[in-house]
Amino acid sequence: MREFWDERYSREDYVYGENPNAFFAQQIEKIVPGRILLPAEGEGRNAVYAATLGWQVDAFDISKAGRHKADKLAAANGVSIDYRISTLQQAAYDKHSFNALALIFAHFPLQVRMEYFPRLLQTLQPGATIILECFSKDQLLFSSKNPRAGGPKDKDLLYSKEEIKQLFADVEVMHLVETEVDLAEGDFHVGRSSVIQFVGKLP
Repeated sequence: MREFWDERYSREDYVYGENPNAFFAQQIEKIVPGRILLPAEGEGRNAVYAATLGWQVDAFDISKAGRHKADKLAAANGVSIDYRISTLQQAAYDKHSFNALALIFAHFPLQVRMEYFPRLLQTLQPGATIILECFSKDQLLFSSKNPRAGGPKDKDLLYSKEEIKQLFADVEVMHLVETEVDLAEGDFHVGRSSVIQFVGKLP
């Protein structure tokens, strides 16, 4: 999997664009800046955007090519981010370090999510915000008609609202919808797609 992402991110252009995910941008702008964690951050578009708003940004991904692109994007925008090379299973951050957690198209097998997302929650301070946008299981219908719509082809890597409720059972749900959106993110998130959008707040 590391090789797949290194190859994809080795292109000169930003394969998911340089602009932040629209839902992430909409939600992060509502929060007073603090410290935020972005797992599976790829080429850094969301991390860099958060940094431009005054957030202290920590991010990780398995791809060295992704980190290189993220550092380059950060420099172009006059900001800095702390970007580590790590798997979800290996990621280690101190407890109660972050005011926000953003999971934007962060697709992992369900069993991995169930085991390791609780560890991510332990890094959050009381009252912290969680922002998530992901492809739903229905995305397979959209990507079969339009491969550029994107998303994993393995249903186990896709999300359902019920799984999100399980993953964040102790989190206050502020917003949770499964909806269709028109994506325009680089070359690989293009067109009508089925997504789940979630915002939660820790007690």
